Amino acid sequence: MREIVLDTETTGFDPLSGHRIAEIGCVELLNHLPTGRVFHKYVNPERDMPAEAFKVHGLSADFLSKHAIFAEVAVEFLAFIEDSPLIIHNAEFDMKFINAELVRCGLATLPMSRAVDTVPIARRKFPGAQASLDALCRRFEIDNAHRTRHGALLDSELLAEVYLQLIGGRQPGLELAAGKSAAQAVAVVKREPRPARPHAASDAEQAAHAGFVAKLKNAVWVRE
Repeated sequence: MREIVLDTETTGFDPLSGHRIAEIGCVELLNHLPTGRVFHKYVNPERDMPAEAFKVHGLSADFLSKHAIFAEVAVEFLAFIEDSPLIIHNAEFDMKFINAELVRCGLATLPMSRAVDTVPIARRKFPGAQASLDALCRRFEIDNAHRTRHGALLDSELLAEVYLQLIGGRQPGLELAAGKSAAQAVAVVKREPRPARPHAASDAEQAAHAGFVAKLKNAVWVRE
C-alpha cells in the first residue's frame, strides 16, 4: 500500500488572504514504511515573508525568490503523489493551501477525502493529551532535537515515524514493507528426511524383560 506523508510551510494562515506556499515536502511510504523516495521543493511565494512566519520556518523572501514558483513544480508534485492517500498533520490547513495553488495554476484540486489527518487519530488514541508533532515525538521517543524550526521535509520525515506508531508500530519480522515478496520474506529451510529408527526390542532385551517380570508378584504382564 502506497501512502504519501506531506507537509507545507507557508507565508501565513489563510490562502484567501493572499498567503502562499513557501515549501513543500513529501515522503513515500510502502506498507506504512518510508522507501527513501521524497519530493522536496522550496517555492517562491511571489510576495513578502511576514516576520511571524519567518520565525516559524526561517525562510526569507530573498532566499525563496531564487526558487521556482508553484506553477513550475505543480506537475512534478502531482506526478509524485499520484493517487495515493495523503498523510498530513492538521490536514485541512495544508490541503486548503495546496488546492489554492492548484486553482491558481488552472489544475484540478485534490479532494479532502484523500487526506488522512493524524491529529484526530492521535486525539482518539490519547484523549486529553497534546497532539502536536513535537508532543507526539516526545511520547513515542522519536528524536527531534534537530528540529529547531519547522521544515516541510523534516516534519514529513518525523510524521512518518509518528504515523507508524499511531497505527500500531513496526511489527517484528515484517519485511514485506521493505519491498520484499512473500517468498523472500519467509525463510525456507530444506532438510533431508532422517531414516526411520527401529523400535522393536532385541532378543536380549526381551529375555532381560522376562527375567525381570518373573521376579515380580502378580505382575500385570502375566495376568490372565
